[in-house]
Amino acid sequence: MSLSQIFIQTLNVTLPVFAMVFLGIAMRRGGWVDDHFIRSASTIVFKGCMPALIFVSIVRADLSQALRPGMITYFGVATVLSFVLCWLWAIWRVPEADRGVYVQGAFRGNCGIMGLALASSMYGDFGLSAGSILVGEVILLYNGLSVIVLTWYQPGQRASWARMTRGVLGNPLILATLVAIVWAVLALPVPVWIMTSADYFADMTLPLALICIGGSLSVAALYEARSIALSAGTIKMTILPGLATLGALPFGFSDAELGLMFLYFACPTASASFIMVQAMGGNVKLAANMVAVTTLAASVTMTLGVFVLRAGGVI
Repeated sequence: MSLSQIFIQTLNVTLPVFAMVFLGIAMRRGGWVDDHFIRSASTIVFKGCMPALIFVSIVRADLSQALRPGMITYFGVATVLSFVLCWLWAIWRVPEADRGVYVQGAFRGNCGIMGLALASSMYGDFGLSAGSILVGEVILLYNGLSVIVLTWYQPGQRASWARMTRGVLGNPLILATLVAIVWAVLALPVPVWIMTSADYFADMTLPLALICIGGSLSVAALYEARSIALSAGTIKMTILPGLATLGALPFGFSDAELGLMFLYFACPTASASFIMVQAMGGNVKLAANMVAVTTLAASVTMTLGVFVLRAGGVI
């Protein structure tokens, strides 16, 4: 396959996902959607559509293929190491008041929406099922590590660890993952009408979520970004995915496993990071800038990353 064919194939994977994000931006600017719509739609996605998508994709999956302990272990270790690396860099280069916000924005990716959408586009049913299992791990790690670093640099804030723990363990996405895995392992039957209804609900997830991401972005934040936000974006979009993917090569992961890990580490900063910073009294402008910068840059960096890895025969 020629480089031009590989590039076109790559665009066919990434462009539909990012087209929905830019459609969301256009719909917001055209007045088709507003803050009320985005809040309501985001709630529907988080509490209903995405849990349904995770459940049906795992229940239908061949767990002998989708549940891969080696990949799950490596992803978890690499995520923690990424967190530590970002923290060490922040200690050296970032003012103390902004370190917690910087670290969270530099390591926490939007895997549950952007990563899962691209995994589905690139690897079909395997991408959905294996990617859904990784989402459960991601939620636990991202929320736990984010609470640690934000609390560390917010001495005036009283973070309720018990409340945070309940929030993580009660997360609809984690519950959907656990229930689906148990259901699949026990091979419990699901009535056809329930699966069909769940499919209708699940099919709304990725388009609606991507439109909400675009609609909630402040394009002006891109122009307001300071060097700190750009620094975090560079680490998030280029350095961490590169290190994580190269580090996985010696372990003999399959092409699809390497592809999933690249996609998840290359995801732009999660919108949830802004919400957590706001709740804990951090620098919300910096958090918003990092989300905007990385999301708008992702259409280029992720596309180029997939192209380079495919051209090199890695994925």
